Amino acid sequence: MDLNKKNIIEVDGVVIERLPDSKYIVELDVNGVKHRVEGYASGKMRMNYIDMIEGDKVKIQLTPYDKNKGRIVYRYRTYESKSIRKN
Repeated sequence: MDLNKKNIIEVDGVVIERLPDSKYIVELDVNGVKHRVEGYASGKMRMNYIDMIEGDKVKIQLTPYDKNKGRIVYRYRTYESKSIRKN
């Protein structure tokens, strides 16, 4: 296993706000304490045109070096969310 992959922290959160350039503000609930971090969509999500809207539950990866920014790697499926674009 790669040493960098051991240090990755994966946390579930909720998208609060959309920003330009595939960036989002994600609210994390860690041990009852809420944190807001800036997240960006991973390459696979961009490649497959997976877009997120406010209220979507996502999985975000953080590094121990900068806990204010992270990579969104998964959007949980919800029946209310219809945020997959079709060309």
